[in-house]
Amino acid sequence: MTEKREKIKRIGVFTSGGDAPGMNAAVRAVTRAALANKLEVIGIRRGYQGMIEGDFVKLKSTDVSHIMHQGGTFLQTARSKEFRTEEGRAKAYVQLKNAGIDAVVVIGGDGSFAGALEFSKDYDIPFVGIPGTIDNDMFGTDYTIGYDTALNTVVEAVDKIKDTASSHGRIFFVEVMGREAGQLALKAGIACGAEIIFMPEIHEEEKALEKFLANRYKQKKHSGIVMVAEGDSAGGAFKIAEKVQKQHPEIEVRVSILGHMQRGGNPTATDRVVATQMGVAAVEAILEDQKSIMVGLKNEQIVHIPLVKVVKTNRGIDHELIDMQKVINSVQ
Repeated sequence: MTEKREKIKRIGVFTSGGDAPGMNAAVRAVTRAALANKLEVIGIRRGYQGMIEGDFVKLKSTDVSHIMHQGGTFLQTARSKEFRTEEGRAKAYVQLKNAGIDAVVVIGGDGSFAGALEFSKDYDIPFVGIPGTIDNDMFGTDYTIGYDTALNTVVEAVDKIKDTASSHGRIFFVEVMGREAGQLALKAGIACGAEIIFMPEIHEEEKALEKFLANRYKQKKHSGIVMVAEGDSAGGAFKIAEKVQKQHPEIEVRVSILGHMQRGGNPTATDRVVATQMGVAAVEAILEDQKSIMVGLKNEQIVHIPLVKVVKTNRGIDHELIDMQKVINSVQ
């Protein structure tokens, strides 16, 4: 462990934004890494709103002993409109200072990091971020906590949908999370053998869908899976399916929205290990006097990325995977 700097005596940790499997494992790692360095740990309940209201709890090693395997976040999470205001952030600062918190670890997505970055412009309490989102869309890191679990949840669900799709010769439009990013839809679509994958980053899939319906489906009358990210520009699974049904009334079309089940469930081994790596790295970053950075994972190595880059830069989609998917599905 890194030698502790005297000025850091107590750190806060909280989860913010959408929950993701593995957040508890990250809280556990932060807590135990801090305690190993003789720091006190304060859990902040309900994200930034709990920070504003002073909803704090001191964490001991035993408090995080049995949470690693649990989905969700035992500290709970919330979205706070009040924190977006100067008055709200001022209240949060007073609460942190009154509690003697010298630094804070925030586990969440780009919205959570944007809040931390805004806070750091006016106040001297350093924030270090850990990426926790099932979308895996954060700039600067190959991986975000919760992604692997969500991906496996989607694959398991779609495998079951495929059974009934093939039994009835139907086309199923399966909608997964991803308002602004198609990472989950892309990887799940490949893993499930989807015919077409609709993503926010790509805008030509309606032509590919029509080609599939006109050729492979109508000629062979087999079933099919179309994967749709919720933020796709075509309007989501229901709108796409409705359009197909009008144009092709002879085809049996069904829609399945997987919804919030993608956020739940026990985290996979990968999410638990990565969450632990990042949790320990976040504490070490604080002890090294780092601030306004996110700890990430690049080529299986811990990296530090400035929050300003994380917030302002979008992670692109892997076009090689998209091309691979098209090659695989081009065979008649």
